Amino acid sequence: MQTTDTVLMIEPIAFGYNAETAENNYFQVEQKGSDIQEKALQEFNAFVEKLRIKGINVITVKDTLEPHTPDSIFPNNWVSFHNDGKVVLYPMFAQNRRVERRNDILETIKNKGFDVEEVDDWSSSETENKFLEGTGSMIFDHDHKIAYGSVSLRLDEKLFREFCEKYGFTPVVFHSFQTVGSERLPIYHTNVMMCVADQFVVICLDCIDDELERSKVIETIKNSGKEIIEISEEQMQQFAGNMLQVQNKDGQKFLVMSETAYRSLTPEQISSIEKHCEIIYSDLHTIEVNGGGSARCMLAEVFLPKK
Repeated sequence: MQTTDTVLMIEPIAFGYNAETAENNYFQVEQKGSDIQEKALQEFNAFVEKLRIKGINVITVKDTLEPHTPDSIFPNNWVSFHNDGKVVLYPMFAQNRRVERRNDILETIKNKGFDVEEVDDWSSSETENKFLEGTGSMIFDHDHKIAYGSVSLRLDEKLFREFCEKYGFTPVVFHSFQTVGSERLPIYHTNVMMCVADQFVVICLDCIDDELERSKVIETIKNSGKEIIEISEEQMQQFAGNMLQVQNKDGQKFLVMSETAYRSLTPEQISSIEKHCEIIYSDLHTIEVNGGGSARCMLAEVFLPKK
């Protein structure tokens, strides 16, 4: 199943700009002011409420003051929850993000009635400076067992292929870039330039500079029977690729995105999406600017079986 009705979200307690991740996350901009955490918390709470109103099960866990984890609001990078009862922990690029991996969060998920059979911890690869940042770096087509991965410092190709082999996914490896000033620089996470839903894929094909790689990605998507909804690089910069399809307890599907992303879409693109599912969008401006991540990054899908 491509979509889940349950997501984990981490409530920020000391959110802010993270200089360690900004080294290769070109979406981040440091805002000055003492109210960044307050604004981020307001955005977080409003977002959670919008999801819950639609019948989506949102499990929230508060961040901790110590150790300081400014990016904890983006849990999908360090953990994924699978329908066979496995929980995977991932190797993270930034040292101050590694302490986001918390056993008490896994216990909370168990206490909410989910069955955890095994914790598969890949974090030891950090000692070799090899990283694979969860569903930030890998985009899963669960129904067709395909994993899309854009190579960067946050996705080591060898590690990605090993993961795919172990979990039965066919890897689709490519390189994607964004224009920063006068340079073409690697996109830090695949999930800012593509989103795979049950019947469609939102993707910025202009980011894939190599023609052969681009053709391979297009061919794979088409062969999976999904409609391609293409976005421009300018829209990608507005987080229009950073979306996630979820469902509610009744099976109704939604595409979740930020208000920034929604406002960047054309009427035709919105219509193409709404043929398949309703759109939920929320104002995440403070989180996007300082954190360099958007709606999809804030949602860790829970596919675990119920006890």
